[in-house]
Amino acid sequence: MSTRLFLCSMTGLTVWAQSPIIDPLFALLFITVNLVAIVVLSQGKCGLSTCTTRYLVAMAAADLLMVITEVILWRINVYYFPWSFLDITSVCSVFAVLMRVATDCSVWFTITFTFDRFVAICWQKLKTKYCTGRTAAMVLATSCILLSSKNIPFYFTYGYRYVIDNVPWLCITIPAYYTEAGWLGFDWFDTVLTPLLPFAVILLLNALTVRHILVASRVRKGLRGESKGENGSDPEMESRRKSVILLSTISGSFILLWLVYVIDFLYYIIAGINPSDYNDSLYIFAEVGHMLRNLSCCTNTFIYGMTQSKFREQLKSAVKYPLSSIIQLIKKQNN
Repeated sequence: MSTRLFLCSMTGLTVWAQSPIIDPLFALLFITVNLVAIVVLSQGKCGLSTCTTRYLVAMAAADLLMVITEVILWRINVYYFPWSFLDITSVCSVFAVLMRVATDCSVWFTITFTFDRFVAICWQKLKTKYCTGRTAAMVLATSCILLSSKNIPFYFTYGYRYVIDNVPWLCITIPAYYTEAGWLGFDWFDTVLTPLLPFAVILLLNALTVRHILVASRVRKGLRGESKGENGSDPEMESRRKSVILLSTISGSFILLWLVYVIDFLYYIIAGINPSDYNDSLYIFAEVGHMLRNLSCCTNTFIYGMTQSKFREQLKSAVKYPLSSIIQLIKKQNN
């Protein structure tokens, strides 16, 4: 009975998340969130360093590209504009590659930012050389180029479903992708790169960072005499406590939202099943995995940004500005 209820809840979640109504709302919400994040962060008034700002802007841009390609050009096109120019096999193959590039960039920009914070907190001697705007730009550009090059082979994994007037239409994954050794190896490489390796890297870096923060906090408590019962507020320790909470939130969110996708990958590899041959329950499970993976690519900037008090202040100012301008304009006209 519990299994049946679980499958029913999964079915409802999948239908809700991929309905013609929810997809546009999803796209509008996360496009707005990421655009606002890009605008607010780009102004440089959030009290963040140049390198941190560049990483956060790059993460928001990657998330924005993911929403545009995955939701608007892929899912919404299927619901509202079937048999459009976007459904030509060569065109939808390009968009499929762009979706993978956006997903990889979203994940690995998070990794590069996590490493930057690890260096800033744990390696003070390296901080002055590595945690700079120039280094951040080089790391982000290099990552983008390498990830884009890595995803080019995916263009050749799609074939056509129909040929109409000598024009191939729609994209389907070629059967060889799930049977030939070369493609299976590439699939393993792709999944290890995103998200298995990021799982390990994020856990390792955050564990080392949290350990360093806890050790430094104990030393600081000893120096301040708090271990002997002298209590007092310490802004530095409060900042470190917030850093631990933030790192734990990012790690937990990333792992939980990618977990179903990874389990589905391991299942069809071990069982040797083509996902196109899934039964209803396996199909629902796989679709929920893709839905949660897409959600993961849209939460990082929100978590990082909304936990910063100065970011929230700038966001409030950005929201109030057009309203105050309208009110002032109305007052001038009335006068």
